[in-house]
Amino acid sequence: MHTVVVGTSGTTVEDVVAVARDGARVELSPEARAALAEARAVVDALAAKPEPVYGVSTGFGALATRHISPELRVQLQRNIVRSHAAGMGPRVEREVVRALMFLRLKTVCSGRTGVRPEVAQTMADVLNAGITPVVHEYGSLGCSGDLAPLSHCALALMGEGDAEGPDGTLRPVAELFAEHGVKPVELHEKEGLALLNGTDGMLGMLIMALADLSRLYTSADITAALTLEALLGTERVLAPELHAIRPHPGQAASAANMLSVLKGSGLTGHFQEEEAPRVQDAYSVRCAPQVAGAGRDTLAHALLVAERELAAAVDNPVVLLGDTAGAEGRVESNGNFHGAPVAYVLDFLAIAAADLASIAERRTDRLLDKNRSHGLPPFLADDAGVDSGLMIAQYTQAALVSEMKRLAVPASADSIPSSAMQEDHVSMGWSAARKLRTAVDNLTRVLAVELYAASRALELRRHLTPAPASRAAVEALRAAGVRGPGPDRFLAPDLAAADAFVRDGRLVAAVEPVTGPLA
Repeated sequence: MHTVVVGTSGTTVEDVVAVARDGARVELSPEARAALAEARAVVDALAAKPEPVYGVSTGFGALATRHISPELRVQLQRNIVRSHAAGMGPRVEREVVRALMFLRLKTVCSGRTGVRPEVAQTMADVLNAGITPVVHEYGSLGCSGDLAPLSHCALALMGEGDAEGPDGTLRPVAELFAEHGVKPVELHEKEGLALLNGTDGMLGMLIMALADLSRLYTSADITAALTLEALLGTERVLAPELHAIRPHPGQAASAANMLSVLKGSGLTGHFQEEEAPRVQDAYSVRCAPQVAGAGRDTLAHALLVAERELAAAVDNPVVLLGDTAGAEGRVESNGNFHGAPVAYVLDFLAIAAADLASIAERRTDRLLDKNRSHGLPPFLADDAGVDSGLMIAQYTQAALVSEMKRLAVPASADSIPSSAMQEDHVSMGWSAARKLRTAVDNLTRVLAVELYAASRALELRRHLTPAPASRAAVEALRAAGVRGPGPDRFLAPDLAAADAFVRDGRLVAAVEPVTGPLA
C-alpha cells in the first residue's frame, strides 16, 4: 500500500482513486503544515477584531447578518455541523465517502481555508484508520458545495454519529476513535464552515466514474468488434484514412481498437451463399467508432474539468495570503463553491453512456434476429422454439438501456432555491453524480450482454476462422465460468459472470496480449 502525500497544490486523479478504492495512506507535507499555520494566523487575527467577518464571527447563509460574540463561536461551529448533518436515505458507498473526505483534506491543506493543522491531521488519521462516516443519499443541492454529506463527515471528526469501521461493522464514532487512538476535535472559528463548503462529493464521484468509463469504452470497442465479426460485417470502415478525414481523436482511437481486435479474422466480409454482397453494414455496426469516439472525447473534456477542480481550493469564505495577487492576508466571501462546472460534465457523461449502451443494445438485437443476423439461429438458441436462447437476456439489456435514457436527463438543468432565497441558484451536482454511478453500473451490464451474445454467435460460426483476439476473448470468458447458453440451465449466473468479466477489466486484459495496448 503506497502513501499519498498531500501538499498545497492539489492532487491527482490517481491519488483520489488510490485513497478511495485502494485504502492508500495519507500524510501531510511540511509545506501543507506551514500553509495551514499561516492561514490560521490570518483567521485568528480577524477573529480578535471587533468588526464582523463572514464565517469567522457571523452566522451563515441567510443568518450572516448576526455578529457572534467570542464566547459563542465554538458553539457556533459545532452547531453548524450538527444542524447541517441532515442527510436522509440509504448510505452512500464507502469509496464515495473516502473520496469526499480526502478531497476536503486536499482543499484544507491548500492553506486557503483557515483550518488548524491539528484538524487536518485528524482528517488524515480517520482515513488511515479505515473509519468511514455514515453519509446519506439525499441532502446535497450541489451549492455551497455538498453541505449535508460533508457535514456528516465533519460530525465524525467531532466524535459524534456513526461510522463503518475497517471491518465493515457500523458503530458509534466515539468507540471507533477510542479503539484507533483518534482524538475528536473541537472546532474553532471558521473551521466548521470550512469543512462543509466544497464540491468534494460530486468531484470524487466524477473521478471514479472517469476511471470506470475509461475501461468501459475500451470494452465497448472490443464487444463492437466481436459483434461486427459475428455478423460477417466489413472492417473496411475502420481504415485509419477514413477517420483521418473527420479528425475527432476519440473516433480514431475507437476505430483503431476495433481494427486491432479484428486483425487476422476469417469472418469479416464473408457473406452467406444466399446473400448478395453487402455494400455497407447497419449504423449500429458501421458507426460504432463515431458513437464511442464522441463519448471518449466527452471523457477527455470531463477529465480536464476534474483536473482543474483538483487544483482548486473551494471554500467560502476563503483565506487570501500574501502570495495571492492583491492579497495581504484577508478573508473574502466568494462563489467558487458553486458546482456547475462539475455538474455539467457529470450530466454529459450520463448522456454519452446512455448512447453507448443504446448502440450496444441495437447490435445485440441484430445478433438475435434471424432476419438480420446473416445465418445465425433465432435468438442464438440451441433448438429455437424448444429453447428461447438469449431472447430475455436482450429484454434485460433493453430495460437497462431504457433506465439509462431516463438517467441521461440532466440534473444540472434544475435548480431549487434554498436558505430563504440566499442560495437561490444551485447546481444539483450531487444528484448528477449519483445518477451517473447508476448509469455506469448499467452500462457494464449492457456491454456484458453484448459480449455474451457475440461470443455465442462466434462459436456458432465455428466453420470459419475468427480473429486471434476474438478467440482469446471467448476462451477467457469461458475460463471465467461463462459457459454459453443451453436449454438445460438458466442464464442469470452466466450473465452475472459476464458482467464481472467486463467490470473487473478482464475482457481488456484477455485481448491485449494479442492486440497490444488498446486506447
